[in-house]
Amino acid sequence: MLYRAYADVSNLDYYAIQPGVDGQKWIFINRQKTDSLSRIPLLPFALKLIDKYRHHPKCLQSGKVFPILSNQKMNSYLKEIALICGIVKNLTYHTARHTFATTITLSNGVPIKTVADMLGHKSLKQTQHYAKLVDRRIGDDMALLRTKLSIEPVSSEDLNITVKTEPKPSSPSSKIKYNYVVK
Repeated sequence: MLYRAYADVSNLDYYAIQPGVDGQKWIFINRQKTDSLSRIPLLPFALKLIDKYRHHPKCLQSGKVFPILSNQKMNSYLKEIALICGIVKNLTYHTARHTFATTITLSNGVPIKTVADMLGHKSLKQTQHYAKLVDRRIGDDMALLRTKLSIEPVSSEDLNITVKTEPKPSSPSSKIKYNYVVK
């Protein structure tokens, strides 16, 4: 759920969770920042988090899905977690959005248009800066292609192919006929 903007998650209520076209649970929400509709299929881990907080007193009182703290407090806790774990990167709530866009979706082959829709971007241009961060995936894909293309040419002996030649009847433009037999 951290791939959503802080404002969207803090305002998320159960009315936004509905069955999608595939019969699975999705979030249908207008992004606060852009007022554009986002349709997000929920992965199993997100469903577990939603269920975990279903009976949390703060959620019951507010009608919201999560007991969200202030953005500043959330970021403070993330920095504390990073310090404990030895993570050098400056973790913020928004960092999770970047991670979702790059590491979780784009690096695993989710099309950029799909990612743009889930992030609630109005244009692909807004999502393209996330795509620049997945050069590693492109490099890995091209390394695989280089491996596939670098296979040495195979000789007919390696393929167990015998070439038989039979001359055509004599004529001014006599050519050799080739018959290939695979053993």
